[in-house]
Amino acid sequence: MIRPQLPLNALRAFEASARHLSFTRAAVELCVTQAAVSHQVKSLEAQLNLTLFKRLPRGLMLTSEGETLLPVLSTSFDHIAQMLERLAGGQYRDMLTVGAVGTFAVGWLLPRLADFRGKHPLIDLRLSTNNNRVDVAAEGLDYAIRFGAGAWHGIEATRLLDAPLSVLCVPEIARQMHSPADLLQQTLLRSYRTDEWPEWFHAAGLATQAAPPQSIVFDSSLAMMEAALQGGGVALAPPLMFARQLAADAICQPFAIEITTGSYWLTRLQSRAETVAMKAFKTWLLQISS
Repeated sequence: MIRPQLPLNALRAFEASARHLSFTRAAVELCVTQAAVSHQVKSLEAQLNLTLFKRLPRGLMLTSEGETLLPVLSTSFDHIAQMLERLAGGQYRDMLTVGAVGTFAVGWLLPRLADFRGKHPLIDLRLSTNNNRVDVAAEGLDYAIRFGAGAWHGIEATRLLDAPLSVLCVPEIARQMHSPADLLQQTLLRSYRTDEWPEWFHAAGLATQAAPPQSIVFDSSLAMMEAALQGGGVALAPPLMFARQLAADAICQPFAIEITTGSYWLTRLQSRAETVAMKAFKTWLLQISS
């Protein structure tokens, strides 16, 4: 296939001008004159035989053709920049994009990442967090670490570890409680799952006790535990993910009773072939979580 010669300077001038909607600001970014940018854009328009901008008294407006071209160029230039960054220094750097439940990322993964980076210095890890709602394909993730039963459509899931839930609160509140029944006098902090507190009460021997009305619902265990740390109530959360706060006596676990409602899983699209970087991360993660 013979590729046409691409007018790269003109395409770069158009892309910068389209982002700023200004030839002047594009010129500053590209370190050239405003006249040079304007000339490059006119040259591109002539080559394509169409108009990319409407020239207004104050700035520019993209035409429909310009709006169509802009995202393609922006994505292409981003990909080029990323590849050049990965090749810089004479060594190829692989990239790994991982999404993780915020609780797992902050409470368990981050304290261990220095070990991974030490063992795999040429893998650039990009980590994003979520509240357990994630679209692996739409977000372009290599892996997603999520909580649940391990069954997601079109997803390969590898179990990492369990994280049982238990009662966590500040020491001041813990001193007010001597039995699980004393929780009925407290504000209960919970996730959107309505069955967790009733299940814990059942495990505690209060089989008929549903969660009392004085409760606050959170979509994130991190936010829920922040409320607990501020003395806003009693949380039902995984002690494993808040080991640092427990070790520092910022919070305590007044009762040993725990319930298991799911596990953390390393997941990927079944259609996604594992890269070298993905295999390295998976091997490392399974070793330290076993």
